Amino acid sequence: MTAHIIQTNPAPFQPVDLDSITLDIIENALRNARAEMDAVLFRTAMSPGIREQHDAFPMIANNDGKMVVGQFGSFIHGFVSNYDDTIEEGDVFLTNDPYSCNGAVSHLNDWLTLMPIFHDGRLVSWAAMFGHMTDNGGKVPGSLPTDAAQIFEEGLQIPPVKIVRKGVLNKELLNLLLRNSRVPEWNRSDFNAMLASLRLAERRVHEIVARFGVDHYIAAMAEMLDRNKRAMSAIIKMVVPEKKAYFEDYIDDDGVGMGPYKVACSLWREGDIAHFDFTGTDPQSISSVNFFLNEEMFKMFLGAFFINIFDPQILFNDGFYELVDVKIPEGSILKPKRPAALSCRTHLLGRIFDIMGGLLGQGSPDVLNAAGFSDSPHLMYSGYNKSGEWYQLFQIGFGGIPGRPAGDGPDGHSLWPSFTNVPNEFLESYFPLRIVRYEAIADSGGAGLHRGGNGVCTAYEFLEPGEISIHDDRWLTYPWGVNGGNPGARSTKELVRKDGSREWLPSKCDRVKVMEGDILYFNTWGGGGWGDPLKRPAERVATDVERGLVSVDGARAYGVVVRSDFSLDLAATEALRADIAATRPPIELFNRGGTIEQLKARCKAETSFDPPRSPVFANWMGSPAQPRQPA
Repeated sequence: MTAHIIQTNPAPFQPVDLDSITLDIIENALRNARAEMDAVLFRTAMSPGIREQHDAFPMIANNDGKMVVGQFGSFIHGFVSNYDDTIEEGDVFLTNDPYSCNGAVSHLNDWLTLMPIFHDGRLVSWAAMFGHMTDNGGKVPGSLPTDAAQIFEEGLQIPPVKIVRKGVLNKELLNLLLRNSRVPEWNRSDFNAMLASLRLAERRVHEIVARFGVDHYIAAMAEMLDRNKRAMSAIIKMVVPEKKAYFEDYIDDDGVGMGPYKVACSLWREGDIAHFDFTGTDPQSISSVNFFLNEEMFKMFLGAFFINIFDPQILFNDGFYELVDVKIPEGSILKPKRPAALSCRTHLLGRIFDIMGGLLGQGSPDVLNAAGFSDSPHLMYSGYNKSGEWYQLFQIGFGGIPGRPAGDGPDGHSLWPSFTNVPNEFLESYFPLRIVRYEAIADSGGAGLHRGGNGVCTAYEFLEPGEISIHDDRWLTYPWGVNGGNPGARSTKELVRKDGSREWLPSKCDRVKVMEGDILYFNTWGGGGWGDPLKRPAERVATDVERGLVSVDGARAYGVVVRSDFSLDLAATEALRADIAATRPPIELFNRGGTIEQLKARCKAETSFDPPRSPVFANWMGSPAQPRQPA
């Protein structure tokens, strides 16, 4: 089964001599087109998740489907190989089903649109855009049930369909899809915005081709891919060791009382090829925390990680993909079998970045990052207001970026560099709530030579009765520190009722009733610290205390004594540092705050929650559940 691409012009593209100036002009024209795609989307979408937080990802690919500019990597080859119909000029395709696109999108809320771009009867490019829809149906508002056991509970599944055929929108199909959403007008607007961004990309590609010629355009994209491959090859040879490295990390629970779940990965290099093997990762969960990790998406994560650390000037694209081999066991929590639920997959998605950091730094501790805010925690709030109108909020929280070799981790930042926060004024204008506190949480970043970034406390006062759902993690395990740095603080969620009663909420929960006057303190976690805290200049610690990023008591984790007027007590600092240095255990490469067994033993006392039970896995499908086997 494979798609039939209809090209009315069979002439092959011709090789050309491409000078560097033309190449640079075409490259920057494509970069600008990608940026314009974002601008069109953000200015015309309605949902806060896309319009304000920018939870959407564009791409322009060459005629073979390899991403040349963009953000989320190739999936087009798999689509063409599995789509059993024609692909023609004017077509636009839509899907949200991870199991139909090999994980190019990872849950049903992400609607992916894809357009082939033709010029003079020949396919010259592809454009794609996907964005997170606020609601896609399912059993809870927001379509992200924490207790889902199968994907059927999570909303409408859309296999790859031709939503636009030869330039004509299939209105009946679109209306059917919108009928399954609690916020259909938002979805309609967001879909139209994505469609407009694709058409913008198509127009810009035609302009480039008209200016330089189609053969120069095709050659330029090939060279941009090859240039990326050469640069990434040098980085891989420099930082990926031939000796096998191993690392593991965890998500804390699955929303139904079991955890933690292990992600294990080994890394080594053979010649030019970097190998990542996730053998040892836990089997898929019977709950919704599974993450269908597309191999190309992992390569995208890796490329973004490498480029941002080692050479941000490199154009990020798919050119280097053949230099990376990825093995993900089928039936694992990173490659579950359908119909496993996927709605709570954001925690594993984010944890992959910590895994990469822990692996890649072992051979070169000086370039090792700590663990950071590797998640996109969600808050959903919905109900009917006093006028009988439906309201529904989906918001992503921010936290602490890890301490790094280059310096402190930023406070209150997103996992994804392009995400922005929803302004509090926007929230208060469009939803029945008031933001009574929005601030960095002092001491939540791990102490170190370079401090981990602090998490954020957002206090939501609800002005209407409704329901909330929460997706978060790192309430049991810590974001680890490295090279002597301390772990960052955990996340917490506290609900203070109008009558003054207080209750701690679990990190993953649905259907929590709230009333007018209740306040939710949504506290995200901090980043781990980098390097020995005793080596951080005492003056910098005092400045952090004055700025409210570290408390007076928290300064003692750095061996620094700060008076109430923020002045340094140098003599006391010198004595405290000497005492800490003489009594602390040897510095280890990773500081996780304890083993899983130790964290579980301390869980009740430290978090007020009972520790999660050991996971039970299903031998999919229909087989009896199986406990985790001993290592």
